[in-house]
Amino acid sequence: MTIEPADPVQRAFLSVERSASNQRWVSRLDQAGLNRAMAISQVHGLPDIVARVLAGRDVPVEGAKAFLDPTIRGLMPDPATLTDCVRAAERIARAVQRREKVAIFGDYDVDGASSSALLSRFLAHFGIGAEIYIPDRIFEGYGPNPAAINQLIDRGAQLIVTVDCGSTSHESLAVAAERGIDVVVIDHHQIAQPYPPAVAIVNPNRDDDLSGQGHLCAAGVVYLVLVATARVLREAKDTRAFTLDLLAWLDIVALATVCDVVPLKGLNRAYVVKGLLAARQMGNVGLAALFRKAGLGGPVTAYHLGFLIGPRINAGGRIGDAALGSRLLTLTDPNMAEEIAARLDEQNRERQAMEAAMLQEAEAEVMAEYGDGEEASVIITARENWHPGIAGLLASRLKERYRRPAFAIAFDPNGRGTGSGRSISGFDMGRMVRAAVEEGILAKGGGHAMAAGLTVERANLGRLRAFFEEKAGRTVPALVSAHTLKIDGAIGASGATLELIDQLEAAGPYGAGHPQPVLALPSHRLRDARMVGANHIKITLEAMDGSRIDGIAFRAMETPLGDLLINGRGRNLHVAGTLGADFWQGTRRVQLRVLDAAPAP
Repeated sequence: MTIEPADPVQRAFLSVERSASNQRWVSRLDQAGLNRAMAISQVHGLPDIVARVLAGRDVPVEGAKAFLDPTIRGLMPDPATLTDCVRAAERIARAVQRREKVAIFGDYDVDGASSSALLSRFLAHFGIGAEIYIPDRIFEGYGPNPAAINQLIDRGAQLIVTVDCGSTSHESLAVAAERGIDVVVIDHHQIAQPYPPAVAIVNPNRDDDLSGQGHLCAAGVVYLVLVATARVLREAKDTRAFTLDLLAWLDIVALATVCDVVPLKGLNRAYVVKGLLAARQMGNVGLAALFRKAGLGGPVTAYHLGFLIGPRINAGGRIGDAALGSRLLTLTDPNMAEEIAARLDEQNRERQAMEAAMLQEAEAEVMAEYGDGEEASVIITARENWHPGIAGLLASRLKERYRRPAFAIAFDPNGRGTGSGRSISGFDMGRMVRAAVEEGILAKGGGHAMAAGLTVERANLGRLRAFFEEKAGRTVPALVSAHTLKIDGAIGASGATLELIDQLEAAGPYGAGHPQPVLALPSHRLRDARMVGANHIKITLEAMDGSRIDGIAFRAMETPLGDLLINGRGRNLHVAGTLGADFWQGTRRVQLRVLDAAPAP
């Protein structure tokens, strides 16, 4: 789903000017796009719907075939094109040759866990047992801190490699430099000069990097560094480098790429496509154990990585042991993997319960502070009893519910709040947060366009609300009033087949920068609608020819969409959603994930 200014010239799809979710439906393809889709179909012999999906995602006619079959060989750049990559590879290779003790300092999210696991597995192949250090989200916060760096050095670290962090850790890296310990930084976050002291800083988003790989997550960058390191070791005639199978670890890279919500373009696309093939082999015992705990049905997809595995690995960093995720991904012992997977699964259930309770409190606060939220440009909620590790999830739920940038802030007993924010398309949240830091309203803060983190004193909460409202009030109202849902095409229930799903999956995987195809089912009768689970709605639609399709609207209860569905039994509706295959008791069935609906005339 995208939020973009509506084109006043373009006719509304199915004449839906305002849906249940307050969106205007429009065709993803204009006339030029339709012409391109026709050309893709004719030139490459592809089904019309696949051609429409490709055209709607700006795939050129001549590049369609290659897009459908991305390869690592074809899309991977020479790692040497990344600034400092050769220096990093040579330093890591030297640590392998000298059998130095290496410490890996990672982040507490999926990307950090995956990056740490990749480097750890690489070093283990060469007989180097590296220590992985993941900071505590609450007590240490993001990135290296001087105390942790000193601990690692005191425990004998001769080389420290930071992954998914370290680009702005001047004070902490200076501690290592003062003690004569080399540091290699492998990261992807925004970075500005002057850079912290390090032997190498491999970050495709540094201003002197011309590789064009700034869209990679940290694990994607780590993989390139490992390719370069393996090359150095092969040139040094290390026989172990010739038995290294880096392709087998693409499942870990795919996991991080999907969960870090980076654009699925270029090398990222190859990482995920080939990584899913590796994941389906269940070669990583930790991932396999987590798939079993999550109740995986059918082949592994990007959806499973993002919505089944990612939250469970993140649960450790949010409310439990932050190192559990990285440890799980490095294991070779199936029994230990089962034990850790069970712990992560349990922590994820605890996280879900905490999130549900916090969301109820947050929505009550929104009602008290903003009414229905329609007049606010930015939603800010704050409580003292909230768990700071869940603030980001809470902000995401509020953003989805109110379709506005949203923040959730957890205050400690001393009145210091740690918060996370999530934005809507078209509004740069990170810039707004940095401006608040410059104004002295926030103790610290940063982020990117779609997400940010902050630290604020309770005494400044009122100033923060006013400042954000002033900054966002110039642009957010226009973005909110111009909600559009882009539709890729229309089908009937009888056309929603497993064959169609397979054709659509050929143009996937879908995610950030490559959105899932949205299809509309025009004027279908709503035969049934009922609540399932905590707040989902299961529906059955019937076309005029009598064919039927089942669908589900996630987290729809007590929303305008949910009200329309629950109260609309027997009515004709236009329904928009994405198609997927649901596995139930070994049977693969078509299921519609409902995104929106509108009354049909």
